[in-house]
Amino acid sequence: MNEINIIQPDDWHVHFRDNEILKLIAPETKKIFGKCIVMPNLVPPVVNSQKAKRYKKEIIDCIGDNLKIYLTLYLTENLTKSELLEAFFNNDIFAVKLYPLGATTNSNFGIKNIKKIMPILELMSLNKIPLLIHGEDVDPDIDIFDREKSFIDKYLTKIVKDFPELKITLEHITTKEAVDFVLSSNNNIVASITPHHLASDRNSMLVGGIKPHLYCLPILKRRKHRDALVKIATSGNKKFFLGTDSAPHLKHDKESECGCAGVFNTKYCMQTLTQLFDDKNCLNNLESFTSLNGTKHYQLPVNKKKIKLIKSDKPIKFNKFLKKNNIQIKNYIPDFQVFWSLKKN
Repeated sequence: MNEINIIQPDDWHVHFRDNEILKLIAPETKKIFGKCIVMPNLVPPVVNSQKAKRYKKEIIDCIGDNLKIYLTLYLTENLTKSELLEAFFNNDIFAVKLYPLGATTNSNFGIKNIKKIMPILELMSLNKIPLLIHGEDVDPDIDIFDREKSFIDKYLTKIVKDFPELKITLEHITTKEAVDFVLSSNNNIVASITPHHLASDRNSMLVGGIKPHLYCLPILKRRKHRDALVKIATSGNKKFFLGTDSAPHLKHDKESECGCAGVFNTKYCMQTLTQLFDDKNCLNNLESFTSLNGTKHYQLPVNKKKIKLIKSDKPIKFNKFLKKNNIQIKNYIPDFQVFWSLKKN
């Protein structure tokens, strides 16, 4: 097969940042995707309706309204029920994002004590407000490669048991244990998977010298976990879908003494995924993973537009950086050849 037409994909987890970085990278999402869920971990974070409205206006002023944008509310232990309901029923936010305190970039307003947010989770369940979870246990005694499994065992299992009707997305999963948990849970529990966790593992980041632009949180795991992610993503299983977790940082911040966590993968996302699915002889399931499963979980309209990907005899050439003036952000490039290109509209 040298050509494939699929329904326009959606990105169910993206970081746009703000100001000049927003202006540079948000148009890249608009070029490819029909809908996206935008993360709230700005500085300061999106914690109420007012800030959500302001942020959405900033995005629309930058890229227009052709891309359907769904904002998230940053969950803090101080969030009140009235603030949550106001933001949700005014359509200022679409979902709520749970960051454990200190788990990742700009998570210093996150949750330290899960017990304190149980009343909010109950309210979300009653009002069908989706919960998006960065699922890592930040206990300093937990090894960084075990943080996802520990969070599932310690916290997520109880949340699911207490609130079986709560719609939960375990975001950017990285382990076989996460795959197994989602598969064994009720239909309200789903997961998003990133292109870089499908295409890279910890060897990609560490062998032959440290690659700071592959450092992300949750961190890349062993090859066996990557294999489990690829297997489930390419299977067409409706509980798993694309959330790029595309998270830009300036080149000098990534390459500093204490490099930032985040991978910017938007530009070559679909080309990389198509190659992965092609390698597994599962191109027939690409549309489900990128364009249908997330939309169905969130009960939103399927995109009407289609995109075309074309396979060539020679591998495509990647631009190493996205640049504008003094801003330089490295594109994620897999360590295998990609022969699929996205045809421009």
